[in-house]
Amino acid sequence: MPLIKYIDHSGNEFEAEVEAGKSVMDGAMDNMIDGILAECGGCCSCATCHVYVEEKFLPITGEAEGMEKEMLSAVNDPKPNSRLSCQIIVNQDMDGLVVHMPESQY
Repeated sequence: MPLIKYIDHSGNEFEAEVEAGKSVMDGAMDNMIDGILAECGGCCSCATCHVYVEEKFLPITGEAEGMEKEMLSAVNDPKPNSRLSCQIIVNQDMDGLVVHMPESQY
């Protein structure tokens, strides 16, 4: 299983093995990693699973499109590498993926 690293706004690092086919959000929730609220449960309708993907991983995760891009326009401090973690579906190429969680999900 790919190992995903989650870094909170204070710099604390958490690692979790996430099954391919699950979302980065699911990996955080399954491993009780704080910082991703996921209030809508992964339906791409609340943006409370906002993360920043480390730049070197953007070619693997891709950029936000469609509804996800619209939802990101409502987050605090959006950046070009902003994604909703519910929309990043883990695959084997994502082993070592690093995502940073913002200070607030609102």
